[in-house]
Order: sequence, then C-alpha cells, then structure tokens
Amino acid sequence: MLLLQLPARDLLRLHERGLLISHLSQRHLVFRDRLAGPGDERAWQASLIELARDLVEVDRGDVRMFVEYQPKALDGSEVPPMDVLLVGRFPDTDRDSVLIVELKQWREAVRSEADPAKYEVPGIRKPKGHPVQQVRRSYRFLTGPGGILHGLTIEIAGFSYLHNAEDEQVADLLNAPEATGSDGLCFTSDSRDDLRRLLLQRFAAGDTEAAAERMIDRIGIRNTPLLEAMMKSRGEDTVFTLRGAQQTVVDDVLRTLTRIYDRDERGKHVIVVTGGAGTGKSAIALELRNRLLNDRYRVGYATGARAFQANLQEYLGMSDARFKRDFHFFNGFVDPPEPLLDVLLCDEAHRLRERSTFDGPNGSRRPPGTRPQVEELIDAARITVFFLDEAQSLRRDEVGTHRLIVEAAERMEVPHRTYPLTEYHRCGGSALYRNWVWDLLGIDGGSPRPWVPDGLMHVEVVDEPRGLERIILEEDAAGASARMVAGFCWKWSDARADGTLVADVRIGDWHRSWNARGEMKEFADRIPPAKLWATRPEGRGQIGCVYSAQGLEWDWCGVIMGDDLVRRGDRWVMRKGKFRERDDGEGYDTLAPGSADPRVSGDRGIGFEQRVRHAYHVLMTRAARATVLYSTDPETQGFLRSVVPPVDLHGLRPSQAAKAPEDRTARRLPSRRKPRTGQWSERTAVQEAGEQIAFDLGDGRA
Repeated sequence: MLLLQLPARDLLRLHERGLLISHLSQRHLVFRDRLAGPGDERAWQASLIELARDLVEVDRGDVRMFVEYQPKALDGSEVPPMDVLLVGRFPDTDRDSVLIVELKQWREAVRSEADPAKYEVPGIRKPKGHPVQQVRRSYRFLTGPGGILHGLTIEIAGFSYLHNAEDEQVADLLNAPEATGSDGLCFTSDSRDDLRRLLLQRFAAGDTEAAAERMIDRIGIRNTPLLEAMMKSRGEDTVFTLRGAQQTVVDDVLRTLTRIYDRDERGKHVIVVTGGAGTGKSAIALELRNRLLNDRYRVGYATGARAFQANLQEYLGMSDARFKRDFHFFNGFVDPPEPLLDVLLCDEAHRLRERSTFDGPNGSRRPPGTRPQVEELIDAARITVFFLDEAQSLRRDEVGTHRLIVEAAERMEVPHRTYPLTEYHRCGGSALYRNWVWDLLGIDGGSPRPWVPDGLMHVEVVDEPRGLERIILEEDAAGASARMVAGFCWKWSDARADGTLVADVRIGDWHRSWNARGEMKEFADRIPPAKLWATRPEGRGQIGCVYSAQGLEWDWCGVIMGDDLVRRGDRWVMRKGKFRERDDGEGYDTLAPGSADPRVSGDRGIGFEQRVRHAYHVLMTRAARATVLYSTDPETQGFLRSVVPPVDLHGLRPSQAAKAPEDRTARRLPSRRKPRTGQWSERTAVQEAGEQIAFDLGDGRA
C-alpha cells in the first residue's frame, strides 16, 4: 500500500489548494476500507507539511515523498506503515538515496518509571517506545532478506522528527542509547538546522524521477506490461511477481492437479478469477501456463481477443504452427481434445459467446457449435480456469459473466470456486485513477469527482485533437510507447485497392485514419493490420478503437471521446449515430452524430448505454503513465476541464524526454519474428490541411 508519491514541492501545492487531506483520505478509504480518523488527518496536515517545507527551503523540493508505504512480510502479513520514505539521488554519485522518516507530533516525552524501555507522552494513555525503534524496524525490513532494498548498492538511513518539540522537552529521548547511528537520528524544532544539513548531505539537487521510478518498481505496485514481460523472458518464463490472491490461484491449481494425479481422480474443476482491468488476471494466466509446461502438464491457453493473441505471437517469435498448437480461441474446443487437457486457461472470459461460430474465407462459415461455448471449455480439461472482467464486455454477442460460468458448472455438476482480485497494477498502480475513471463514467453508479494527482498517474485535458496528437507523437519519438485511441463514432472504411487508408476520423479540418481494417497481406507504407497496430511502429500515426486496444497498454494514451458519450447537465447521454455512404466510395456523410459501432446495439445482455461506458473504461485504462483526454463535444470538453486540474498542478509531466538519460530507454520492443524483405524508414509524416507533423527517431529503435 502507498498513499501518495510526489515531489515535496508538489505536495505543498496540493496543500496550498486544499486538496492534500481529501486526497490522502480517499486513498486511505480505498486501501483500508475505512475513513481516516481525525488523528490521521491532523498528522498529515502538520507533520507532512513541515517535512516538505524543510526540503523546499534547502532547494531539495524535487525529492520524492512516499507517504505511508505499508509493505507485506514474506509470510503475507502486513507490517506497520512507514510514515515517509524520502527518495532521491546521493550527491556526487550515481546511487539512489533513501531516508526512512518517522514523524511524531509529540511536544514532550519522559522515560516511564513503570517501564524504562518506554516513554510517557501527554495525551497518550499507554507508554510508547522510542521513535527510532520504528525507524530501525523499517530499516531491517527494507534491507533484510526479501526486502525491496536487499543487496542493492544504495544509500539508506533514517531518522525520527519531532517538529513540535524542543530539545529540553524530550531530553530523555535524545539522551537514550537508541538515538545513535545512521538509522537512529532524532530531530526536534531546536535541531531543524541539523536536519536540513542532513538533507543536503543525503540528496543532490535536481530531478529525482528516475530514482522514484526505480523505487516504484521495487515496491511492486506496478506490473511489467504483459508483452514486455513475455519478450524479456523469451516466452520461457515470466517476470511477474505474483502477490496475495494472485499466488493463491496458482497454488490452488497446482494443488488440485497433484490431488487429481495422486488419487487418480476423474472429476473436473472450474476456477473463476474475477477482477478489473490491471488486477493481474493475464499475469496469473501466463505464469500458470509456464509453470504447468515446465512441470510437463498438458495446458491450453485460450482467449477471445485476436489483437492480444497476434501481439503475443509477434513478440514471442513463434511460428504459426507452434502458436496455433499452444494458443487457442474460445471456439477451438467444439470437440474435446483427446486426451483431455490438464488445464485450460480462458483469458478475457467476458468475451465468451453463446455458441462457437466460425468465419471462413470469402464469407464462408462452418456450422456453429451445438452446445453453449462455456460447456465446451469446461469439457476440454480437468481444470478450466476462467479470467474475466464484466466491465470490459463490449459487444452484444459477448455473454461471459460470473453467473453464466457458475450456472454452467452447477448444471454439469462440476465443483467451482471463485477468487476476486482487488489489488491494482495497471495505470502506474494507481487504484485512485481506476476508481476515478469508474466514477467519471458512472459504471457502478458513482458520481464524477475532481482528479487529484497522486504521483502514479498523470491526467490532462487538451483543447484540440492536434494538441493530443502532438503529445503522443512527441512521447513516441522520445522512446515511450504511445498511441491515440477514440470512441467508435466514425465509420471504419476498408483500405483502398492500393492499400492506403481512408481518413475516416474527421474533427473539423483534422482528418486521420483508423488503424487498418481486415487482414490484407500488404497495406501501403507498411501499415500493420488491426491486430498488430498497437505495437508495430508503423501504427503510430493511426487511431485505434476499443477492439484493437483491448488487453494491451502503453506508457501514454491519448483518448478522443466522441459524440456517443456526451455530458448534459449532471448526467451522461449516450447516442447512436446515423451515417450514409458516399456514392464515390470515399467515406460517408454523418446524418446524426453518435456511435458508429454496429456491434454495441441490440437488447442482449447489458444495454447500449452500459456498453458505451465499458468501451471508454477500456480506452481510459490503457496507459501506464499518462492519459490525455479530448472530447469532440464542447459541453463535454468543458466538463472534463472542470474535473481535471491544469497541468501545472502535477509538476513535471512524466515525459520520456524529461527522464534521466540512463532511464530513457525505448519501451517499444523489437519483434522476434523474422522481418519482411525490404527496408523501412523511421521517418513518418502526417500531412493534413497544409500542416505537416514529422518526427525522426534516428537511432535504429523499432
């Protein structure tokens, strides 16, 4: 758990705008399921501000303040939260520097006569231990076996800070044998100058983003993006660290398999894993797949997401034959495999269909399955594990729900159990951002509220599509992964005969194309097919829709909200569009603005309005660092401006170009698949209405 991570100067900005306490209280409620008490709020209001001011006044306002970091021990138990971790760079070295800080509002403390190891503090009923004892416990936990800083070459120390007390009032604390060493320092209001000298000794001036990013990675609140993890592991292993309920799912599957084979059981089992976007469902599925393959079990991996599968194959470099053997679509189990699989992993199970259907070439179709698709999947393996997020159900023919799976298991007399995932690892690990998006869209009945930056995710609103595009292309050119996406509010034309794309997305005089449609073997200018648009570098100039983005993520995501979701007063209005194809075949005329997606209409399952909310939920949760928003509707644009503060509130943008050189590595990973013949240029130009936006990477990165 981490309540907040911001540079000291930005923490003071939040305080000056009256937003700090409300933000911390919201985070406290998310992580601890209870409101913060008056004592918590008084401590934040006083102690955090004093420490932040000390940093700013000695020109160390860039030092990051990690507020109330509460890790878990190796046995899964939680340890007491650390009030603050200060993170920056040590002077004259390349090392990260960390200070553990225990904040106390005590004005007086004297040694207890009843228990000389503790101290009497006015206003506190029970005697308390010396503050540096907590610092030392935190130090041992961070640097000991299994600690996030164990074995690292960094500078780490700690101190307690009694900013309300004078030396004379806490003389017993200052003279205690505990108050010695680099992890036993104790400061008061009288020794504030000594504290400030320590801050100068421990932290260099200047940007601390690289050190903060490394600490965030060590804490583990942000998972490695799936495709990047699979690429780094060469498909042989994963680089995920499973936590809590995630590891429980893996243990359950392995334990059940052992029981099946040890006892020669013939029964089946169904396991359902539920959780929102970014809770680690696919991480569990991929980790399980590799563990099971290493143990020589028969395992299948199935999804309903064509783009995700295509990018997995692209990054793993598997041949078509091998990939089709190891990875499947949900419609691949009409006939049970012989022998049965030991485990079938069904990722994105919210995309289950009522029956398995098959689209062949030139519109030909095989006969559909005769049984519910969910029953086919249960029959295919001894253990079938379903991973689903009902908030990502988009099409009217997607019927996958927890209830559907459980009812099928009960109908087939198969024992079932469910594991809900609640810890959030996407969007910088910001549970606050995830909840903000849900409330913004009213997915679960919540009401929109202002975005308060937490140092994990960046959100901003731009006034025109060119501004959004400029940010995305600049980040891409600097080496970040970045894409533009939009609500499905424009028709999606097929490519022309010469492989060029039609500029369907038209906002004023700004016209751009969707990502390529269909499976044409060669599009013009090496434009990738829709299923590979998200990761091929040649896809950077096109706009993706929810179907080409689902299941994937980037550092930066620009989201264009169209006329299918507009704000009117205090409510959202969802609109279906009407369009007419032009006689010349070049695009269409808009008769009524709104949704152009033929697959979200109809009465089956959830309704049109909820599907539109789900689609924007998917689009707004694709970014790992920053989301940039723009609406084509003026009233909605004004509403977005009212809930997202100006960029200067965030301090520096988490821009790739602003990073330290050693951390400015490209997130776009090269494909392992053999490239096609011919060369392509890294220079891309987007030219429309007399304007040319061009960029040149120039360093050979793919």
